[in-house]
Amino acid sequence: MKYGHFDDEAREYVITTPLTPYPWINYLGSEDFFSLISHTAGGYSFYKDAKMRRLTRYRYNDIPTDSGGRYFFINDGGDVWTPTWLPMKKELDHFETRHGMGYTRVTGERGGLSVSTLYFVPLGETAEVQKVTITNTSDGVKSFSLFSYLEFCLWNAQDDQTNYQRNLSLAEVEVVGSTIYHKTEYRERRDHYAVYSVNAEIAGFDTDRETFVGLYETLGEAKVPHAGKAQNSIASGWYPIGSHQIDLSLEPGESRDLVFVLGYVENGDDKWADDAKQIVNKARAEALLARLGTTEAADAAFEALGDYWTSLLSTYTVDSPDDKLNRMVNIWNQYQCMVTFNMSRSASYFETGIGRGMGFRDSAQDLLGFVHLIPDRARERILDIAATQRPDGSAYHQYQPLTKRGNNELGSGFNDDPAWLIVGVDAYLKETGDFSILDERVAFDNDDELADTLYTHLTRSFEFTLNNLGPHGLPLIGRADWNDCLNLNCFSTTPGESFQTTENQAGGVAESTFIAAQFVLAAGEYAAIARHRGDTAESARAVAAAADMSEALLSHGWDGEWFLRAYDFYGNKVGTHEDTEGQIWIEPQGFAVLAGVGVEHEADGTPSPTSPAFRALDSVDRLLGSEHGLVLQYPAYKSYRIELGEVSTYPPGYKENGGIFCHNNPWVIIGETVLGRGGKAFDHYRKIAPAYREDISEVHRLEPYVYAQMIAGKEAQRHGEAKNSWLTGTAAWNFVTVSQYLLGVRTDYDGLVVDPQIGPDIPEFTVTRQARGATYVITVTNSGRDGVRATLEVDGTPISGRTIPYAPAGTTVHVRASL
Repeated sequence: MKYGHFDDEAREYVITTPLTPYPWINYLGSEDFFSLISHTAGGYSFYKDAKMRRLTRYRYNDIPTDSGGRYFFINDGGDVWTPTWLPMKKELDHFETRHGMGYTRVTGERGGLSVSTLYFVPLGETAEVQKVTITNTSDGVKSFSLFSYLEFCLWNAQDDQTNYQRNLSLAEVEVVGSTIYHKTEYRERRDHYAVYSVNAEIAGFDTDRETFVGLYETLGEAKVPHAGKAQNSIASGWYPIGSHQIDLSLEPGESRDLVFVLGYVENGDDKWADDAKQIVNKARAEALLARLGTTEAADAAFEALGDYWTSLLSTYTVDSPDDKLNRMVNIWNQYQCMVTFNMSRSASYFETGIGRGMGFRDSAQDLLGFVHLIPDRARERILDIAATQRPDGSAYHQYQPLTKRGNNELGSGFNDDPAWLIVGVDAYLKETGDFSILDERVAFDNDDELADTLYTHLTRSFEFTLNNLGPHGLPLIGRADWNDCLNLNCFSTTPGESFQTTENQAGGVAESTFIAAQFVLAAGEYAAIARHRGDTAESARAVAAAADMSEALLSHGWDGEWFLRAYDFYGNKVGTHEDTEGQIWIEPQGFAVLAGVGVEHEADGTPSPTSPAFRALDSVDRLLGSEHGLVLQYPAYKSYRIELGEVSTYPPGYKENGGIFCHNNPWVIIGETVLGRGGKAFDHYRKIAPAYREDISEVHRLEPYVYAQMIAGKEAQRHGEAKNSWLTGTAAWNFVTVSQYLLGVRTDYDGLVVDPQIGPDIPEFTVTRQARGATYVITVTNSGRDGVRATLEVDGTPISGRTIPYAPAGTTVHVRASL
């Protein structure tokens, strides 16, 4: 069942009913100011940090779902309604939401009035623009009132929802003309305030929630819109809001634009407009409103935003017979990668923006999906991540976006973290050729006195794993590896105790086969970096270390038909056929094969079908496969295994206990392309890609245009139901998978690799790829037969191999690839 449709030409998803199976959201903003907005205008806004600089209030876990947002109420002769459907839920004659690239437009019509609101964050500004267009669609004059509404957050989102004994006596506002200033705590330590304004004369305002809504009323029963008259209330403590009343009269067919601006202003030391320090310096707010507060200015800013996304998304495009593939590659997957760049895992409808900052591992992996779009900002992100690394090569698992400092509450100890830095830097170097980044001096532990080159950081990452090996020569797992819920040193018996931050037993020998496979990949990439830097001795050391780890994985991590998952605290196997539960886990199967472990070759260089890699992925297909994707492990755990940590606390089929993690499915898909089985790879891809799941939206429930972290597995009660959309490493890894391995176009150190493996269902396609200033137009004819690799012609001339040397910037190269 569908609840809308894709508009590929407009790069929008069009929602045609407010009754979606879950709130379907979008993100506004691409620099410092961000907003979350649902299809019914729920959500909130913040500056840089969703915890420390939240402008508007939102309530998670509330009833009804999606409570709080930016709303407009219409009082049309006593008929009171909201064009966004929520919060009043009045029946609308027409409803439509269009989620686009950095903007959302919600249109509601009732009783001869159409109200269409465009929400977006202009480039270079710290503000959300709400352009409201009201049209009289009746054959008579319409006189009515519009009431805006949003609720201010007292900045620190965690304190805002917990410290009521203080906060309910704290709020301060000021109203000047049509502009409402939220200035809580400004007269003490804060140098910032929020502003909410409209470019029209107002008939009244309200800034006190109880006055506007009522004490015992819901927002859908708000008193002021029903009374049709603002009360000009000034909040003093309690709950500050921003609301304007605008009285309008429209002739038949007439339209009127109103431009509302919600802005963040930071004054620094220039806080006051008077010597007595009583008058807030409003100069920056006035300048902000002058730049954005007209229809013409809003339209120009919106056009610039569209041009920005057109330019970004032209870096990699595909034209194929499959519309779903095209829209995922050309629009939505890359767009989601940009959102994860901005948000990491901090703020979504499943992440409150309070509990998590930017992840070391998360951000390094996210970089794989956006480095081709914004290489300069990827460079900055790499340096930010590296600065939270510790001198021994370990890393803070998370850091705060506002301070860019490591999060002490969570600390370190996730032993896969360091190697992800190598993976991220490798992707950046292949994309840009900018080896100067390796000479940048970067702090350790955010301490400039400990600073050394980024190359030294990579060396510490490489050596961290070598310095933390267990009795089988496999890496020690620490608190966890990529799977945060595989906590082999925790042994928690206390309800509510954090599995991630608790190590109840020390000195164990818990080893991770996943980190072993990850190290093989990262060590190979580190060797290539060292070789291109001229450090041949270090390159040779890394190559040898990768070979040793591969041998250890095959000798001690092989269970006969698949790779083990780990050795636990006591040295017992995890992920073995000898167990009754959790016999096979997905992570080491896919990652080992994509890293080349267990891939044996025939005399002609093709992978041997009798090699361990084939057996591992065949086992994955046989045991982990389902109609909705590959589950994480099988059978799921039905009892609490204290020695495994959090993984067995979930009911069977959910999350890390047998759920379908869309993040690690791509590792298997890439592994299948390594083995030359493109058809099977593409089958796996289509099961989890959201555009292919649109027709079963009533099952999937979440947005059909972006990936979710998890889909309920085959042992779950609600198999196929997704959770945790948007902010997931799934976005980056699936874009890497489809763009670099299925379609087969990827940057390397010395040229552009063209090696498609997508199976017979896509017989021909054309990829246009911009790389290092040149444009490559790659036309592929594809038989889809297993094991067949492409032969290339470049500008009409056949070449050997599948790597095209980089062309001079400004040139266009035409490539024909035949399989």
